[in-house]
Amino acid sequence: MKLLLRPLASVCLLTISSLAWSGPNPAAGSVLVLGDSLSAGYGLHADEGWVALLARRLIMEGYGRAVVNASVSGETTTGGLSRVAHVLATHHPAVVIVELGANDALRGLPTQRLQDNLLALVAAAQGSGAQVLLVGAPLPSNYGEEYAQQVASAYRSAARRGRVPLVASLLAGLATDERSFQSDHLHPVAAAQGQMLENVWSTLRTLLGKPDRPTGVPDGR
Repeated sequence: MKLLLRPLASVCLLTISSLAWSGPNPAAGSVLVLGDSLSAGYGLHADEGWVALLARRLIMEGYGRAVVNASVSGETTTGGLSRVAHVLATHHPAVVIVELGANDALRGLPTQRLQDNLLALVAAAQGSGAQVLLVGAPLPSNYGEEYAQQVASAYRSAARRGRVPLVASLLAGLATDERSFQSDHLHPVAAAQGQMLENVWSTLRTLLGKPDRPTGVPDGR
């Protein structure tokens, strides 16, 4: 994956961005996304990625929650572990979406270590009092079916052991459609971001509970 494999020095050029709307309810707690380039919106405008669409969906669905996008292109589970404590202490999220592991798999990380790292990320978020949603991503077909199945099993095991819901693939419904991807054939285009959000939304909504106000009603500010 072109971007996902680039040196750490260039990765550090990306900063954590916060996407919020008028009048979020601090008492409700934020939704924090800890991911890689698929969530950082590589190749897209800041308002086009699925995380930005999530912020708008929360408004329309009546949830008074800010969205913090703590995703960094090129991030691995090891990198996520190195900064998760700081991110949690800074933002105090109520819900954490962990979308990491694709870069580990692309680099051939042993799947037992991938599972252990994912479970450690889940435990860190739960230890801060947040609910957690684990999100996976499929490997390119040239990595072989056997390894792909082992990676998928690592996600399932981490979710089961951590007792958290799992979205098996952020890219469900897109993987076989070349039009959904940028020229690198790895990062989805803007038009595909809505499907990525839909892949996450139904499971995330169960963690969010009831909206703060009726659907589609503005907050009056």
